[in-house]
Amino acid sequence: MIGLLQQFNSQTLAKHGEELHRFATDLYPICRSITGDGVRRTLAMIADRIPLEISEVPSGTEVFDWTVPKEWNVRDAYVKDAAGRRMVDFQQNSLHLLNYSTPIRTNLPLNKLKEHLFTLPEHADWIPYRTSYYEPKWGFCLTHAQMLSLGEGDYEICVDTTLENGNLTYGECYLPGRSSQEVLISAHICHPSLANDNLSGVTVATSLAELLAGVDRRYSYRFLFIPGTIGAITWLARNRDVAGRVKHGLVLTCLGDAGGFHYKKSRRADSEIDHAAAHVLRHCGEPSEVLDFSPYGYDERQYCSPGFNLPVGCLMRSVWGTFPEYHTSADNLDFIKPASLAGSIHVCAAILDVLENNLRYVNQSPYCEPQLGKRNLYRSTGGQSIGQEINARLWVLNFSDGEHSLLDIAERSNIPFSAISNAAKVLCESGLLSTESNSLS
Repeated sequence: MIGLLQQFNSQTLAKHGEELHRFATDLYPICRSITGDGVRRTLAMIADRIPLEISEVPSGTEVFDWTVPKEWNVRDAYVKDAAGRRMVDFQQNSLHLLNYSTPIRTNLPLNKLKEHLFTLPEHADWIPYRTSYYEPKWGFCLTHAQMLSLGEGDYEICVDTTLENGNLTYGECYLPGRSSQEVLISAHICHPSLANDNLSGVTVATSLAELLAGVDRRYSYRFLFIPGTIGAITWLARNRDVAGRVKHGLVLTCLGDAGGFHYKKSRRADSEIDHAAAHVLRHCGEPSEVLDFSPYGYDERQYCSPGFNLPVGCLMRSVWGTFPEYHTSADNLDFIKPASLAGSIHVCAAILDVLENNLRYVNQSPYCEPQLGKRNLYRSTGGQSIGQEINARLWVLNFSDGEHSLLDIAERSNIPFSAISNAAKVLCESGLLSTESNSLS
């Protein structure tokens, strides 16, 4: 039985959170987009930690109703005033440049320049994050205070970018298990200097792969580090056969802020991953909410498109678009907390423990309750109150009829899955349960 949670105690979990934050700090300065060298640099840093297969898909490749775009790279970008001062400088913050800006060198008066500037008047000291992947344009994002400080006159504009035929790049980590059925873990890697969305998801996914690489696995695991939307579409277009082996899946995002957990169900609404995530959150000790599926959000909407309808949900803390820091420079390294990252990987590990150990058993003494005392499975004196340990054993014995899974029993009894799973292990060792009905291919 896999036991990822056994690798954590309060001290090791705290250290794990600090390490996740350090990794996010290393990744933070890179200017990422849906294509380009920023994605490659990010994948190379992930590949230093886990085995990663890198795929390059040429621009112009048809992927369902979409086309892989031209590759975008940036060398420099700025707005200079008449004195030669950089009033807006990509080198100071990659968010300053409208992502996927087309190249240009020109001089413009302030009134014309403002047509290409983006600010957040309601948060005057924050830089917005804006993109223009599929409409050729250029622009700069800056704080509203910066824009108000711009005086009348002409400004030198430099957007030193390339938008040429190249490739879309994504990374894939495959960890084979005893079964060919797969658990899919997906994290988008296309955002530049934004910490919660989605360096939190990237670092947690990487760490999960590291943990899983060192244990015996019932399922095979596939970790995808992909550009949002077009990356998931491209992977699905190239891997229809692999997609058919996906038994469970999670999209990981926004896992570093101080908010409570949210789990968005798969399109199926009642898949095993939906029940497993809901159960873990109910017992995790932090505020949580389970959300119904909607065809808006992250890459779960691609995996759950009707042609695939994969059992893939989305795990996050604060929901995208509901916190003011979302898609702004305030989503920085101070916004994500080591303790929150630690709590997130703990919840992810708990969900995977449920999936790995959610078996069906058969009671080998089904006629009346077996005597646990003579097997040292029940304390010698009775009483009105029995502990969770004994209660869990009684629940497992009663419902181990080959029809109810351990998760079914945990849900019905309102006992944490870990306690139910431990009870099943003890009862198997005593000869009271059989695993003969469990099989995977």
